[in-house]
Amino acid sequence: MKNPSLGKAKTRLAATLGKEKALEIYLKLLEHTRNVALEVYAERNLFYSDFVDNQDEWLNEFFQKHIQDQSPDLGQKMYSAFSDLLKIGKKKVLIIGSDCLELNSEIINRAFVSLDLKQTIIGPAIDGGYYGIGFNFEKLNSLADEVLQKVFLNKTWSHDAVFLEAEAALKALTIEYSLMPTLSDVDVEGDALSLL
Repeated sequence: MKNPSLGKAKTRLAATLGKEKALEIYLKLLEHTRNVALEVYAERNLFYSDFVDNQDEWLNEFFQKHIQDQSPDLGQKMYSAFSDLLKIGKKKVLIIGSDCLELNSEIINRAFVSLDLKQTIIGPAIDGGYYGIGFNFEKLNSLADEVLQKVFLNKTWSHDAVFLEAEAALKALTIEYSLMPTLSDVDVEGDALSLL
């Protein structure tokens, strides 16, 4: 997640609603994401954009806290997060965005169950991106790092074919994957009407 601060989070929202309203919406999204994560039957790892905040509402007893890769590239950030967890022996890892009001713990818990059967799972977003993607590193075995590189590195982000590109990368490597439900995330003013 991005550390919440004025003008740094939800910049596309801020372009039409202003920085203060965008930050207010982002804080509501973070609260929703935190509540969902607390109901998931898994270890929770939180990756901050700028600094680890040990005094925030994400209580240290429930969240393992890390700093994101400092590359400006989103794909590099996600690759590094997965790679770091792979290196310390995590078996199944699912990353979720912090801006999906439709996401709930049942969807995430089902995703982890699906990862017992498939090598990968992905949650498409209505806008063409994805709100979650996960890997079973045991099932991927020696392919794990290659898959992570193909899915995340040297990609263009924030366009309407991000999900299709990730899916194509998985198909090219003949990776078994399943889909989470298609959900809407909050990127622009029209997505945030229930939060205004």
